[in-house]
Amino acid sequence: MRLRSTPAAAAVLLVSCAALSSCGFSYSTDREYTVNSSTDNREGEVDVLNAVVVSAAEGSGTFVASFANNDVDEEQSLTGVSGDDGTSITAPEFEPVTIPADGLVNLADPPADIVLTGDFSAGDFVPLALDFGNGERIAIKVPVVSNDSGYWEGLDAS
Repeated sequence: MRLRSTPAAAAVLLVSCAALSSCGFSYSTDREYTVNSSTDNREGEVDVLNAVVVSAAEGSGTFVASFANNDVDEEQSLTGVSGDDGTSITAPEFEPVTIPADGLVNLADPPADIVLTGDFSAGDFVPLALDFGNGERIAIKVPVVSNDSGYWEGLDAS
């Protein structure tokens, strides 16, 4: 009787170990995680990634972000950046930034030089509204980082 129960127990143990070690939901490694001081927004047709305002002086800074177009058939475009929630942040008009279908555009390379002015300095978060050619408007709170801080060094065109 003892010899028959040993293989059965070993089989149950083997199946249990496999189930407990590899099955489950919502693993940390399956979730999006960005290790930096920027902000992301993935709610629209265009994903806004690593958005920051790089500032060398109080009251002005350059908006830097990457845009990933989720539409595989049509290009999109960034047509405007402005302060949101009644803030006094302004940006000059600029040529629309074309984001190819199923493509990625980084405003830092080549520099788009979208310079914002208003009441902010490094360490603040500024509410911005990003307008796209398809009529979408994305509201996002973006950190203001110093122009001399590592990765962002030298990106302020103001």
